[in-house]
Amino acid sequence: MASIHELGDRALMQVAEALVFAADRPVTARAIAGVYSDVTGNDAPSDGQVLEAVTCLNEAYEASGRVFRIERWAAGFRMATTYPVAPYLKSFFNREREQKLSHSLMETLAIVAYRQPVTKPEVDFVRGVDSGYALGKLMERGVIDVVGRSDSLGRPLIYGTTASFLEQFGLGDIGDLPSLREIEEILGDPSFSRERAELLQLQEEDSAVQGQTEEDKAGPEAVREIEE
Repeated sequence: MASIHELGDRALMQVAEALVFAADRPVTARAIAGVYSDVTGNDAPSDGQVLEAVTCLNEAYEASGRVFRIERWAAGFRMATTYPVAPYLKSFFNREREQKLSHSLMETLAIVAYRQPVTKPEVDFVRGVDSGYALGKLMERGVIDVVGRSDSLGRPLIYGTTASFLEQFGLGDIGDLPSLREIEEILGDPSFSRERAELLQLQEEDSAVQGQTEEDKAGPEAVREIEE
């Protein structure tokens, strides 16, 4: 395999750096190679040569004290800052907290992620409830999508996770998901169980307070009617 230095004037490194910097989503090695070939007229570099170019760029960034690197992200490459500068970025942008997925959405997403490709009836069976609304909301958020139709009766739609799912959860590919055994170990951790118990207690207290508030709003007459 030819070294990137044999491809002429470090052009591949420049193409990789420019595309990853300018793109708003991860750029694959194939895309980088294709652009290089289109513009220079040379044969498209291999994935290994593109990876070598990215490695050389990262070495140059580190040697010069730069605060960014080109990381593998969702089956491609993306420019990212290094961990030590994260507090400064948070202070500058004063970002709002990302809206968290509800319990039902997270539950549905987990089923799709671990069982994909999966149909709605299969998701419904695992959850024990209709999952149409949850699947729709997850599609709106771009973390799952329709990937085909099943050959079973009715030919239901088949769902799978997207590149955006990998990006949002910081995964290189779906194989990076923790195994069921790893999840069981986390759930079996005493510290996790203690935190979960405390959280459930807080939720119960909040529910009790909210219930008392609703009762106060209803007034004594309404309370008597309910009791009767």
